[in-house]
Amino acid sequence: MTSIVRRLLFFTALIVIWETIYRLNLQLEFRTTTLFPSPIGAVQQLYIGFFETGILRVALIESLQRISIGFILAVMIGLCLGILIGISKLADETIGTLVIALQSVPSIVWLPISFVIFGANTGAIIFIVVLGGTWAMTMNVRMGIKNVQPILIRAAKTMGYNRTEVIWKVMIPASIPSALTGARLAWAFGWRALMAAELIGRGGLGRTLMDARDFYNMDLVVSIMIIISVIGLIVEYFFFSKIEKRVLSRWGLSKA
Repeated sequence: MTSIVRRLLFFTALIVIWETIYRLNLQLEFRTTTLFPSPIGAVQQLYIGFFETGILRVALIESLQRISIGFILAVMIGLCLGILIGISKLADETIGTLVIALQSVPSIVWLPISFVIFGANTGAIIFIVVLGGTWAMTMNVRMGIKNVQPILIRAAKTMGYNRTEVIWKVMIPASIPSALTGARLAWAFGWRALMAAELIGRGGLGRTLMDARDFYNMDLVVSIMIIISVIGLIVEYFFFSKIEKRVLSRWGLSKA
């Protein structure tokens, strides 16, 4: 039995159990039926939101635009900071300490400040996404550079490489697997930060979810949660996993 079949059977079983409990609740009313969503109702809301009203389609596009911009910025900033504090002891003792302190602060805590700086608009939410992903990217790139095998550096110096060449031709390439892990974490943290920021901000899936809750449309709430989960699965299995296999194979780290 392939992994795909096992996953389909697993999720099918979950949906059947969920629908069964929903049907029992309609008969016994051990929970207010208005507040107990149905999987079939969630699918109906997905269809309505994408093909009739267009609410979910617009919200999804807006959220994807925000996470795309925020993720790219987080990776770029984190890569630069990670390289800097990885190769410089002074930067590691100063900027590195600041990064460690900031990564313990939930990015959503910055939302009031971002609203003051950017206003309650897309800029503020992108700022939160960037903060959510930058520190994970930074620390993983730093770790990758710090953990480069000393024998590789000694071999490069023996071959006549100067410090700049050692950094660009040895240390940075050797840290790419760790950088990939940092990018994966940057995406995960950025995606969560985006949803949290949109719950309070404007537009996107998060705001739509809050509006659905305010109108007690739990089926729509579940449908948005499904969209969020599916996006996460798509990015993981069709983007990061494929890149990871290539990188690990290229660097000789894949399992036989």
